[in-house]
This record gives sequence, C-alpha cells and structure tokens, in this order.
Amino acid sequence: MEQGNIILPVLISAILCGILGYYGRRYLEKIKTGTAEELSKKIIEEAKEEAQKAKKEAILEAKDEVYKEKTEFEREFRNRRLEIERLEAKLRQKEENLDQKVSKLEKKEREVQLFEETLLNEKKEVDKLRLEQIKQLESLSNLSREEAKKLLMQSIESEIRHEANKMIKAIEDEAKDVAEKKAKWIICNAIQRCSADQVAETTVSVVPLPSDEMKGRIIGREGRNIRTIENLTGVDLIIDDTPEAVILSGFDPVKREVAKLSLQRLITDGRIHPARIEEVITKVQTEVEQSIKEEGEKSTFDLGVHGLNSELIYLLGKLKFRTSYGQNVLHHSIEVAQIAGVMASELNVDVKLVKRAGLLHDLGKSVDSTVEGPHASIGADLARKYGESADVIHAIAAHHGEVEPKTVEAILIQAADAVSAARPGVRKESLENYVRRLEKLEAIASSFRGVEKSYAIQAGRELRVIASSNEVDEAELAALGREIAKRIEDELEYPGQIRVTMIRETREIVYAK
Repeated sequence: MEQGNIILPVLISAILCGILGYYGRRYLEKIKTGTAEELSKKIIEEAKEEAQKAKKEAILEAKDEVYKEKTEFEREFRNRRLEIERLEAKLRQKEENLDQKVSKLEKKEREVQLFEETLLNEKKEVDKLRLEQIKQLESLSNLSREEAKKLLMQSIESEIRHEANKMIKAIEDEAKDVAEKKAKWIICNAIQRCSADQVAETTVSVVPLPSDEMKGRIIGREGRNIRTIENLTGVDLIIDDTPEAVILSGFDPVKREVAKLSLQRLITDGRIHPARIEEVITKVQTEVEQSIKEEGEKSTFDLGVHGLNSELIYLLGKLKFRTSYGQNVLHHSIEVAQIAGVMASELNVDVKLVKRAGLLHDLGKSVDSTVEGPHASIGADLARKYGESADVIHAIAAHHGEVEPKTVEAILIQAADAVSAARPGVRKESLENYVRRLEKLEAIASSFRGVEKSYAIQAGRELRVIASSNEVDEAELAALGREIAKRIEDELEYPGQIRVTMIRETREIVYAK
C-alpha cells in the first residue's frame, strides 16, 4: 500500500515533466527560428550592401582603366602620326631628288644626241675624202681597189707563211730531238727500275674439298649450315656437280676472302655446325681486318711514305683485294708511286710528295662500291678528310683528267698511272676490245638527231658530244644528253661511270672588206 502511494506521485511527476519538456522544446524552437530569420535577413542586407559597394568600386576601376587605355592610345596615335609625317617628308625629298636626276639625264641625253649627230656628219666627210683618195690611187696605179688589195694580201701572206714554216720546222726539230729522247729515257728508266707482281682476280673463288662427301656436310641438315655461312659472310656458295670443289661468288673481295678462309678452316677442323661456323667466321674477320692494316702499313713502309692517317692506311690495305681489269689495285698504286718517284727525281721535283700522291691516287676504289661518284673525286675527298696537303689532293683528283692538272706533280701521276696500266699483259682487256668500246660509245652518240660529232676521251671515261645549234636548242640539249646516257647504260658494260659532256655553240663568221 505504501509502495503504491509512492509510485503514483512519481508517475504523475514524470508525465508532467514530459509535457513540460515537450512544450518547452517547442517554445525554444520558435525562439530560435525567429532569431535565425532575423539573422539571415540581416546577413542578406549586409551582402547586398557589400555587393553594391563592390559594384561601385569595379565600375570606378573600369572607368580608370578605360581612361588609361584611351590616354595610351591617343599618345600612340600621335607618335604614329608623327612617324607617318616624317616618312612622307622623306618620300617627298626623294621624289625631288629623282626629279633632279631625271632632268640631268634628259640634259645628258640631248647632249649625247647632238654629239652623235656631229660624229655622223664628220664620218660622212671622212668617207667622202676616203673615196676621193681611193679614186685618185686607182687612176694612178691603173688597178681597182679589190685588185690592189688582193695583190698586197698575197704578197704579205706568202712572206708570213714562209717565215712561219721555217720557225715551226725549227721548233719541231728541236722539240723532237730534246723532248723525245728525254721522255723515252725517263720512262724506260722508270719501267726498268720498277718491278711489281701481277695478280689477276675475279669475282669468284674456288675452295677445294677433300671429297664430295664434304659437300653434304657443308650444306647441313635442311641447308642450315650453308645458310649460316651465306648470312654471316654475305657471299653466295655454289655447290654443283664440280668434283671436289665449292665456288664462292661475291663482288666484295674482302667478304669473299673471309668466306674462303673460314670454309677452309671448317673443312680442316671437320666440325661444321652453326655455332662453330659463327665462331670461325668471327675469328677470320678479325684476322682479315688485321691483315688489311698490315698490308697498308707495309706498302707505306716500302715506299718511305710516312705520317699517313691510320684510316688511310686501312683503306690502302683494302686495295689488296680490289682489282681493275684483272690488275691488283694496291700493286698498281705502289707501281705508280715508284714510276712517278723515278720521273720526279729525274726532273728535280719533290719525290716524297709525288710518291705520296701516287700511292693514294686510287684510294677511292676502296669505297667506290658504297659511295657515288668517280673514284678520283672520292679519293680526293678522303684525302681532304684525313688531312692530306692540297697538292696531294689535287694530284689525286686530276689523275684521270676530270679536273685539269695544274701542277707538275699531278701531270707525273697521270703519266705514271698510264704507264702502269698500259704495260703489256698487266690488264685483261685487249686492245681490240678497248678500241671497240670507244667506237661503240661514239656510234651511240652519233646515232641521235642533231649530233654533229662525238669523241670518246679519258680512256672511255668521258664522251664529248657536239650538237648542231641549228637542230638542237638550249632547252633540248640537257634532254639529249640524258637520252644518250640512258642508251649507254642499256647497251654497254663498263666499270665506274661515263661522263657525257654536251657542247652546243653558235658561230657567226663575218668578213670585213
């Protein structure tokens, strides 16, 4: 009973507290809501005032900026206007100067016209007096003007021809007595004192085999061995019915030599498989490179040519594997240096310079398969690149006449090159084939319309074509040259390049009587 009396007041108190709390919160929320609305209204009004103030400030700043730009534009406009006025004044001054010059020129032209008229009148007077004198002379001599002139010219021509013939005969006799003996003695002595081996090589090398069974081992399973050799060396292997032999075919003699030595070692060793092939070829390539360098050094040492760049020595060594019409180019270069040195010593010319130029004269042939152009100009560029003197460079460039020789040394290199190449048996091309090739060159050029004459010169390295000026104009000349060159490429086989030089000239002959 007492517990029930206690719980009831507590329960009533809790309910009253809940009711009061609910309405109290409602009242507080109303108070807070009203305060927030007032606060937001106040903030909005302040924001509007700030925005209005910022707008006014932005307008003022924009006006200031516009005023500044306007001021700057006006100042720039004034400066431009002053510059234009200055240029206009300058142009007016130039126009005045031109007007003055034009007036002076007109005055000079009038003076020249008056002077020409005076000269013309005087010339007429002189011609009149001359005709009168001629008539008087004709009446005195009983000869016409043409007859007297003819007699006088015949007399003078007869005397001059007689004196000229006597002088020419004396000069020819003296030149033949001195020059022919001296030249023969120098050339014969040079050839006598020079000795060089002859090497004839082609684009094919033959490797002997111990038996035909070795051919199958060289080919390998499914051809893997022969493919490895060809890929690594760049040389074609020809394995045919030739008994106990393999043929190596390639235009690069250095690569062919590497392939030949490698194949010989593989045959001797007996182990022929891709890994061993690669090992042997790598080793042989290193040995051949060293051999090339040693050959170049040996040639310079034998001739006493010192101070060459190491790259030039290497290129000289490569000439050992290069041939021209069957003549070994390195041996030919050594021979040219020796012959030219002998001739230089007889003529009191710088022997060291001549030997150096003779040894290097065919240097371009070591790289002519990879560089465009005549080997003489390629060799001159290489010599220039590696620091050779101007005289040596000129002698190399001029040894085939593509550049006009301007020094004694260059002419000696030309002569020595011709002597070495023309020795009987030194080259494979016969005289008949050589002459036939030159005749074919000239025949091809002469077959074109508008060609008057054609000359194959420089041992067939250049073809000079003289075109008729009446049938071929300047615009057609280049096209005609290209057609001739194309025809030569299609119909002839020749080493190096052939330069086609087109010549067209107009001659007008007038006789003054």
